[in-house]
Amino acid sequence: MNPAYFLTGTDTEIGKTFVTCALLHRARLDGLSAAGLKPVAAGTDAAGLNDDVEAIRAASNVELPLDIVNPYCFAPAIAPHIAAAEAGVTIEFGKITAACDQARHQAERIIVEGVGGFCVPLGDDRSAADLAVALELPVILVVGLRLGCINHALLTVEAIAARGLTLVGWVANRIDPAMARSAENLATLETLLPAPLLGVVPYGPEGGAAGAARYLKLPGL
Repeated sequence: MNPAYFLTGTDTEIGKTFVTCALLHRARLDGLSAAGLKPVAAGTDAAGLNDDVEAIRAASNVELPLDIVNPYCFAPAIAPHIAAAEAGVTIEFGKITAACDQARHQAERIIVEGVGGFCVPLGDDRSAADLAVALELPVILVVGLRLGCINHALLTVEAIAARGLTLVGWVANRIDPAMARSAENLATLETLLPAPLLGVVPYGPEGGAAGAARYLKLPGL
């Protein structure tokens, strides 16, 4: 099967979907077919669509069925384990791994975006970290550059390593344009994180996610 990566972040609202889309555009610039998956999403509009899922589908240059891109979607924009419980749904990892395997046969690169932070619950006895283990994929970490990001990044890296997963790279995403000493924080992260920096995404890059692709590289390329 073709290469795939599990993309996670140091927290929620740090630009995971934006970076997922930017990496998909990067793949296109590199001449590769690529598709993104968002296995679990919460929050839909009046048409029943999730913004993150639709953004990922638009950034992909391989069209996959919606139930492959997004096996689980819940209407309220709340923690996924709460949304699943309210809907009477159990998030089954087998369904997600099957979707990922199917996607890997149809595109040269697959980015599987997690939900929330790395350890966010997906049920009483499972989490996003457990999903990453079930998928057996190398991990890309998005670090939202803001106060506290060093601690969040290091804790997430420890959690990834504790589960026997490989961190193949990380992306620095400038989500706070007023962050003090951002260059010094970035330098510290480069020193301490045990994986290559895949790029630094500026705040509000021209051209959106497609424009952000200019600042990134794919793992191994």
